[in-house]
Formats: sequence, C-alpha cells, structure tokens
Amino acid sequence: MGRRALPKIDQTLDLSRHFYKVETLPAPWDPVAIFGREAPLEIELGSGKGLFLQNAAMGTPERNFIGVEVAYKYAKFIGHRLAKRDITNAIAVHGDGLKMFREQVPDASLAAVHVYFPDPWWKARHHKRRVMNESFLEDVVRTLQPGGKLHFWTDVKDYYDAALELIAQVTPLVGPLEVPEREAEHDLDFRTHFERRTRLHGEPVYRSEFVKQ
Repeated sequence: MGRRALPKIDQTLDLSRHFYKVETLPAPWDPVAIFGREAPLEIELGSGKGLFLQNAAMGTPERNFIGVEVAYKYAKFIGHRLAKRDITNAIAVHGDGLKMFREQVPDASLAAVHVYFPDPWWKARHHKRRVMNESFLEDVVRTLQPGGKLHFWTDVKDYYDAALELIAQVTPLVGPLEVPEREAEHDLDFRTHFERRTRLHGEPVYRSEFVKQ
C-alpha cells in the first residue's frame, strides 16, 4: 500500500520545540536539553505520519519519545502534529535513523526501540537495504538498557521470519514474546496508520517483542 497525501499543515505554527533534523540534535547526545527533564527514552525508527508517537507520548507522559523519519515532509508533518497538540514529551527528527543510532545514540540509553511496518524492499537483491539488518540490530542491543525492549511489527511474513531468524543469530535478546492483537476502541486506536489500514483490509499483522537481559 502506498502512502496517501498528507493534510495541509499550519505554516504559522512554531515547530522549533517539536521538529529537528538529525544534524541539529544536541551533540554530545543530551535528551535533557531537548525535553527539559530526565525520563526513560524510547525511539521509533520510521515514524510515518506519527500516530504511534502521538498516542504513546500522550498515553505514557512519564516517558520521552523520539520519532525518526527519513522523508522530510512526513517528519515535518509529525512535528506539526505534536506541536498542534502541545505534546511536550515527543519530538520528530528528519534524517537517517540508522546513521543516528550508529553515530549518536549512547550505550545503554534507551528504554525501547520501535520498528513498525518498515519498507520490505521486496526484490531479493534489495533485501540488504532493509532496516532490520545485522548492523542496526547490533546498535539496538548496544543502546538498550537492561530490561529495554525491541518492538518489531510488519505485515510481510517473509520479512518477519527473516528478521526473527537474524535476531536469534546475531543478538542475545530474549524473544520473540507474544504480542496479542487487541480490538480497537475507536478509529485511530491502532499502533500506526499502516496497522489501521492493514487490519481494515482484513490482512494479518505479525508482531514481536524482544527484551535485553
């Protein structure tokens, strides 16, 4: 399924608190400088339209969230979404999330990493471009705190099976743990917009959770 056109955003809204580029994040890494407080930090790689980021931040205000999105217009839309609702514990970041993990995120600094419905790169010769690769998984293990979690969901069974096999091969993470599907309480009560569209089309979603001991 392709992405639908984004709604127009209010160009007068100040996004400086909610929208960053990877290169404008504090260096060295300093979440307190971003959020103004210390709190458990979770990062979502590939945030799309930001539904997870919005709902997770509003539902768990005691945690901070960073959503990284490679598409500029989507990242800016997420920043607008957060600013419009005055959500203070989440930001959108535009840029290469894999590079950010590799070069900026410190060891044992994250409570969770979220990867939902990443591009499956269907052709076999393009599988090396998939987000769930050995290098990224090494960074996930490195950056998660003990007890930290990796959440991985997809609607592509081949990708799901390949990713779980790779996680078992190259990481010490415990899992996959069962993630039951739950009924949505309202139209936007889904983890992401992509989950909503997939489930409304009656297609399966493959969910997994892993824990760092």
